[in-house]
Amino acid sequence: MEPTDPGPGGFAAGQLKSFVERIERLEEEKKTISDDIKDVYGEAKANGFDVKILRQVIRLRKQDANERSEQETLLDLYLAALGMLPGSNS
Repeated sequence: MEPTDPGPGGFAAGQLKSFVERIERLEEEKKTISDDIKDVYGEAKANGFDVKILRQVIRLRKQDANERSEQETLLDLYLAALGMLPGSNS
């Protein structure tokens, strides 16, 4: 039977198997990369860096400058409304 020929279930078994194997391989690669990232964060922490802040920096660097500016403006607005900024009334 050819990989693109419909199998007993009415679909191409060979093609399905290929998709499954590719997904499994990518999932394994994803796990390896995730473990590597955890190791780098651990190394940063061992060198005195605050991992929570480091994650925030990574998240901010992914953002567009306009998006980041908009979020900072909204954050300042909310903090001021709650009296949490210097010079704001509580």
